[in-house]
Formats: sequence, C-alpha cells, structure tokens
Amino acid sequence: MPRPLGTPAIHSTVMGVTSNLETYGLVLLFGLVAVESAGIPVPGETALIAASVLAASGRFNIVEVIAIAAAGAIVGDSTGYWIARKGGRKAIAKIPIARDTLPRLLPRGERFFERHGPKTVVIGRFVAGLRVTVAWLAGISHMPWGRFVVYNAIGGILWATTFGLVSYYFGSAVINAVETYGLIAVGVIVVLGIIGFFGHRWFRRRMEQREPAVLNSTIESETAD
Repeated sequence: MPRPLGTPAIHSTVMGVTSNLETYGLVLLFGLVAVESAGIPVPGETALIAASVLAASGRFNIVEVIAIAAAGAIVGDSTGYWIARKGGRKAIAKIPIARDTLPRLLPRGERFFERHGPKTVVIGRFVAGLRVTVAWLAGISHMPWGRFVVYNAIGGILWATTFGLVSYYFGSAVINAVETYGLIAVGVIVVLGIIGFFGHRWFRRRMEQREPAVLNSTIESETAD
C-alpha cells in the first residue's frame, strides 16, 4: 500500500504542535502564527488547526482561538511588511544575482501591488507559500500602508475564522487530512467548500427571483385563456 502523502513528517509536526499547545496554551498559537506571517516558515496554520480541534474537545474556547490567531496574523504580517519596506531592497541589493534584476523588477512589483495588492494580500493568507511571503512582497513594493493594513486585517480575520471553524466542527477529520495530504490540499478543500457554499446561496437566490416571474407568467397565460 502506498504511503500517505503527508506522513510521517507532517504527522510528527501535528502531534508536536498539539502537545506543545496543551502545555503552553494559546500564547504559543499567537507566537507561531505571528512568526509565520512575518516571513519565517513555522507551522502557524497547523497550530490554528490543532488549537481549534482542542477547542472542540473543551481544552480551549474557539472564539479565543480565532481571535488570537487573527491577531497573530495581523501583527506578524505588519511586522514583515515594515521590515521589508525599510530594509528589504537593501538586503536584496546585496545579493549579486538579485542586484542586477532589482531595478527592472521593482517597478513591475509596484504596478502589480497598485492594481492587485488588496486581493493578493487577502488571498495570499490562504495559500501556503504566499502566506509567508506576501507581507514582504507588499513591503518591498511599497504598497501603501493604509491599504495594506485594512486588507491584511480582512485576510487575517477571514483566514482564522474559516480554518478555525472548519477544524472546530470537523475535528479529527481535518487533522487526518493534514497528516495524509498536507496543508495545501486541506486549503484547497476549504476554499472549494467556501466557493460551494456561496455558489449554493447564489443559485438559491436566482431560483427565488425566478419563481415570482414564472408565477406571474402562468397567471397571465391562464387569464388570457
């Protein structure tokens, strides 16, 4: 039988994070999420999932889990943004290969974040690779701080609420999915679930809007007869 895609490394990470959360509490959740959001690849999202599952068993309060994870995401992203904005270009300029391409790429990055910055910041929170780097990219590209902080907060709150509630209500099934398929696959499932939910609501609204029109047409037809 083929080995599940995510084990044993992910299994070890999930179990380790869960054990440490039980020992150190939600302070650890805030720290891991903040550090990951600032640009260092630590298991912040894994910590959110594990804390939410523990909340389902009564160990934590799910509202506190979501609030602390969202706060960690916002603080971490803001830290990464300012580090990159103040020193990111100087750091890149010291790398020989990057130094030659920097003058050509930076204007493109600035134009990109001018047009697509808000949605990139929000969507990036749900994508494993972008979650670690999007704040740095926004800072280096000098995305306006006012726009960044608003959409960063929106993304952090949506991310913490979505992953927190899904993990809380589906419990160990989410942990098993993480261990088997990895966080990226779980993220895809969550996003597809959100799309399906809103798609279903949109379809229902369309049908409800059509029903009066169909009924009026039927009445008019019967009246004409």
